[in-house]
Amino acid sequence: AKRLEDFLSAYLNYAGANGVWISGFFGSGKSHLLKILAHLLENHSIEGTPILELFLPKVPEDNALLKKDLKRAVEIPSQSILFNIDQKADIISKTQIDALLTVFVKVFDETCGYYGKQGHIAQFERDLDSRKLFVPFKQAFQALAGVTWERGREQVLLESKNIAQAYAEVTGDTVSAVGILDKYRAEYKVSIEDFADKVNAFLEQHPPTFRLNFFVDEVGQYIADNTKLMTNLQTIAESLATRCKGRAWILVTAQEDMHTVMGEMTQKQ
Repeated sequence: AKRLEDFLSAYLNYAGANGVWISGFFGSGKSHLLKILAHLLENHSIEGTPILELFLPKVPEDNALLKKDLKRAVEIPSQSILFNIDQKADIISKTQIDALLTVFVKVFDETCGYYGKQGHIAQFERDLDSRKLFVPFKQAFQALAGVTWERGREQVLLESKNIAQAYAEVTGDTVSAVGILDKYRAEYKVSIEDFADKVNAFLEQHPPTFRLNFFVDEVGQYIADNTKLMTNLQTIAESLATRCKGRAWILVTAQEDMHTVMGEMTQKQ
């Protein structure tokens, strides 16, 4: 309850910090807490009952402040992206400098309705969407290929001709259409700054008070003693804070507290 009070105070009165580190020994319930918070802040319904109504009876009767802050928090419109980082990392090597960022980009692309498994395809879809051409492209592709775009994008090598023709149809650009995804693959790159910009663009499509919250389970285990990954996590959080002004939060779990992790990394350096 005390830690929830601390978190809600920061969440309701943003002062520059948008990162939450939930630590506890194995089996202590940190993953459960993370998932409860993810569902609670969205406050969607389960069998017709808002989650807040299911949660409030668990709060001690004499803690009126916590109840009040919980009610205020769920009144803020938000969307939760909840994932286990190891499960979403696929075969990405942790030795890659952008390994952690790649996972964040992947889950964000999926949330937006794009193809998270291949970043360059997601960028292709996002660019079409920005010109209101994504839906027409999918329709044109299905008419040509006989399968949905969601299935066809998993077999782009076999569908390259249909992709090019569908792209040419909706854009009128027959020159760029040939090998369009190869061009996207060649030019695609990820950066923390670009990621923060995309998240901010997503937020700007919603009301001013809307928030996007990333709930990341087992970050401590994923980072282990990799200083670069820990630094990247900090930079991602800082960039989101700078660009999104408190509208994008990152909440993670780890077995060790953050100060211990940072201390061990400093000693190894």
